[in-house]
Amino acid sequence: MNLITSIWNVMFNNILSQPAIFIGLIVVIGYILLKRKWYEVAAGFIKAVVGYQILQLGASALKNTVDPLLKGIQQKWSVDAVVIDPNFGLTAANSALESIGVTTSFAMITLLIAFVWNIVLVFFRKYTKVRTLFTTGHIMVKQSTVATWIIFLLIPDLRNMGGIILIGLLCGTYWSVFSNLTVEATQELTEGSGFAIGHQQMLGVWFAYRFGGLFKGKEKKQEEKELKLGGALKVLDDYVVSTTLIMLLFFGVIMVILGPDLMRQVDEANFGNLTFPVYIFQRCTSFAVSLVVLKTGIRMFVGEMVESFEGISGSILKGSLPAVDCAATYSFGDPNAVTLGFLFGALGQVIAIVGLLVFKSPLMIIPGFVPLFYDNATIGLYANMKGGFRALLVCCLGSGLLQVLGSAAAIMLFQMGPFGGYVGNLDWATLWPAMGAVMKYLTVPGAVVCIIGMLIIPQLQYRRNKKDYFTLGMED
Repeated sequence: MNLITSIWNVMFNNILSQPAIFIGLIVVIGYILLKRKWYEVAAGFIKAVVGYQILQLGASALKNTVDPLLKGIQQKWSVDAVVIDPNFGLTAANSALESIGVTTSFAMITLLIAFVWNIVLVFFRKYTKVRTLFTTGHIMVKQSTVATWIIFLLIPDLRNMGGIILIGLLCGTYWSVFSNLTVEATQELTEGSGFAIGHQQMLGVWFAYRFGGLFKGKEKKQEEKELKLGGALKVLDDYVVSTTLIMLLFFGVIMVILGPDLMRQVDEANFGNLTFPVYIFQRCTSFAVSLVVLKTGIRMFVGEMVESFEGISGSILKGSLPAVDCAATYSFGDPNAVTLGFLFGALGQVIAIVGLLVFKSPLMIIPGFVPLFYDNATIGLYANMKGGFRALLVCCLGSGLLQVLGSAAAIMLFQMGPFGGYVGNLDWATLWPAMGAVMKYLTVPGAVVCIIGMLIIPQLQYRRNKKDYFTLGMED
C-alpha cells in the first residue's frame, strides 16, 4: 500500500499537478502512436511544454495586473468577504476538509478515479457518446478538491472510500459530459481545429453558442457580427490598441478613484518612482502585453497537442478530442470580443455586488480574476460569433450577475463562508449549486440522479447530429 501511495504521489506531484508536463506527455504518446521519429517526438514535447509555460506566464501576468486593483477596492471600502476565484476556492476547500479531520489526499484519489472514469466513458463512446478527454490538470485538482468537500459536507455518511468513488464518478462525468457540450461550438469558432474546452464555464460556452443567435439584429451576414469600427476608431480593430485604450478607460478610472497613495501601497513593486499617470498607463499596457504573450503560448502548445492527438484519437481513443484550457480559444474569433467580454462580465459582477449591498446581504462577494476574465472573455467570443455585439453584451452581463449571485447561494449551501473562498466560475455558480441542492435532499440517490442526468446529455447531442457527430474536428 505504501508503494502504491508513493507512486501516486510522484505521479501527482510531477505530472497531474503540472499541466505543462501533462500536456507534453500527451503529445509524446500521440506522436509515438503516429510513429514519428524520436527527435520529432522530443521536439513536440519541448514545444508543447514551453508553449504551455508561455501561456501560464501570460495568465500570471494578467492576474498580477488585476490583483492590486482588487486589493485596493477591498481596502478602500473596508470590505471583508468571500473571494470567488478557483485558487481561493482550492485553499478554502482544503481548510474545510481539514476542519472535519479529513486528509486532503482524499481529493487526489478523487481526481484519479474521475480521470480514469473519463477515459472509460470515451473508450465506450459508441454507447456513451462522449468524445472528449479532459486534459487541464490544474483545473482537475481544484475541482476534485472542492467537489470532495461538497459531498462530504452534504452527505456525512460518505466520508469514506465509497464516498470517494462516488465523488470521482460525479466529477469524471461532469468533465466528460460538459467538455463534450463544447465540441460543436469550438469547432465552429476555430474552424475545425480539433479540440474542445475543458475548464469551468463549459455550460456558459454551450449557452452562448446555442442561444447567442437570438440576440443578433435583423441582418444575418457573418461580417456584421465582427466588432468593426470606422473612421478614426478603426484603430480599435487592432486588439493591442483596443485592449490598452479600453483598460485605460476601465482600470484608469478605478485607479484614479482609489488614488495614488493606496495604489502605491498595494502595488509598490510596479509603482516605484513613477508618476501616477505613467503608472496607470504602464499597468494598462501590461494587460495587452500579457494577452500577446498568452496567445503566443497558445499557438505553440495547441498546434502540437492537436496534431499529436490524431495518434490517440486514431488508435486508443478513436473519435476523441482533447478538452483544453479555455484560453486556447483566444487566438480565434474576434480578438476584441475577449476584452469586451471581460468588461461586460465585470460590469455584471459590479451590478450584482451593488445589489447585495443594497439588500443588506449577510454575505459579501469579492471578485476573483479567473472567473472575472476567463469565463467572460471566453463566453464573449462564442456569443459574438453567434449573435454579434448584442449577444456578447447580454451573455456576459448575465454571466457576471450569475457568477456573483449564484456563488453567494453556493457559498451558503456549501458552508464555505468561514473559509474565505469559493470557485466562482460560472459552472460552479449554476450547475453545481443545483446538483448540490439535489444531493442535500436526496443524499446518495441524489448523486446517482445527477450522474445519470448528465450522461443523458450526450445522447441528446448525438440525436441532433448522428451523421457528423464522431467526425467533428477530425482530419480527413
